[in-house]
Amino acid sequence: MFQKWPFILCLALLWAACRPNTANNSMQNSTLHPQSLSPTEPDWAKNAVLYACFVRQFSAQGNLAGVQAQLPRLRELGMDVLWLMPIQPLGKLHRKGRVGSSYCIQDYKAVNPEYGRLEDVQNLVQEAHQLGLKVILDWVPNHTAWDAVWMKEHPEFYTKINGQFTAPLNENGQPTGWDDVAELDYSQPGLWYAMIDAMQYWIKTCDIDGYRVDMAGLVPNDFWKMVRPALDSIKPVFMLAEWQDDPAHFSSCFNANYGWKWKDVTRDIAAGRQNALALDSLLLNLDAFYPPGYYQIYFTQNHDENWWSGTDAELFGPATDAMQVLMFTWQGMPLVFNGQEDRLNQRLSLFEKDPIRWGNMEKTRFFQNLCSLKHNNKALQTGRSGGPLHKIPTSNDAAVYAFSREQAGDRVVVVINLSKEPCNFTLQPPNELIGGYLNVFEPSTVQLTRDMRMNLGPWEYLVLTNK
Repeated sequence: MFQKWPFILCLALLWAACRPNTANNSMQNSTLHPQSLSPTEPDWAKNAVLYACFVRQFSAQGNLAGVQAQLPRLRELGMDVLWLMPIQPLGKLHRKGRVGSSYCIQDYKAVNPEYGRLEDVQNLVQEAHQLGLKVILDWVPNHTAWDAVWMKEHPEFYTKINGQFTAPLNENGQPTGWDDVAELDYSQPGLWYAMIDAMQYWIKTCDIDGYRVDMAGLVPNDFWKMVRPALDSIKPVFMLAEWQDDPAHFSSCFNANYGWKWKDVTRDIAAGRQNALALDSLLLNLDAFYPPGYYQIYFTQNHDENWWSGTDAELFGPATDAMQVLMFTWQGMPLVFNGQEDRLNQRLSLFEKDPIRWGNMEKTRFFQNLCSLKHNNKALQTGRSGGPLHKIPTSNDAAVYAFSREQAGDRVVVVINLSKEPCNFTLQPPNELIGGYLNVFEPSTVQLTRDMRMNLGPWEYLVLTNK
């Protein structure tokens, strides 16, 4: 599928050099980090909390207006970035279920009429910006619906096997089972320019702030090298890759990627298949695999996990809150999936209309506390902006995960019992951590001392801050 790269790259460079407002000029004007050559990052991203919104299921209306009506609540909750799952029209040919997958795009430059019109997107983004929220769109670059506009206008954009269009293959060339969509062929230079033009369209017309890119690793990285300056030439954007297996993404285009391994390890710990020491191994592996300054998106739920694997109650049970504390305080950006502020106890269908059954938003205060800490303590900023994670020894590291982070005088100390049993243990903080702290979840102060005896119940946590 991915061949003819010298030819494509020459065409890309020639195209860029001949157009005064294209990616080549954008690259010259784009400021890259001098140490890692990583793409620029909007300043607002360094302490942001991401909120994933499944437009179809978010409200009873199931449209953009239903999302816009709740923007003030999301901002009060502490959210900073609203990620809208795909908003384009969906294909009807070979669709799954009665409504179809949101990732079965029929037209990249149009709005799903069930969600509203272009003006509704513009109005939503405008109000979000007025409230201090950023908006990123889900982007599906690897495939389209079988009845997509491009299928008729540009059949050369599609992969063909024995002369026939094909459903997508994975990175190993094996079938994915996504039979409702047809795979695009990135050996076609025209596809590159058409896709970049479509991505620029939403920034120009609606002033969106970036993209969450579906299956980014199934598209060649040379394409992403061309995408980033082309988008940044309009405005600085935030780019998130739904992929974890290509460190080069951090130098080509993306600011963050998905923490799939973090999700797997924390789920195993919740189920008793691994213990807290697995987090040490995970951090070592991530730091060795990715370039300096990398960061990931950490989550206990997203639309795929929720539908295919289960709710927080099913996957994490009583460990849910402990793992969400961890996802806010580790070295990444936390993701809240719509409904988690209400302890979402519902698997939201990917292929049918299935609105969230909202209740009393019982976890609002929990998330507000964590968001406030994320926003106000520099130690919890992402990537190079934040403080590195330092383990604090305990007398039972297999059960208790304790660490500190510090940056520019701001400090956070986190102690979590990652087991289903009560734990009596000794915390052994270094001298520089000894002193008084504010308890994030209770109106109290805690004095850390040398060889401090502690007692935490199953999955109980203590989060401390020096400010």
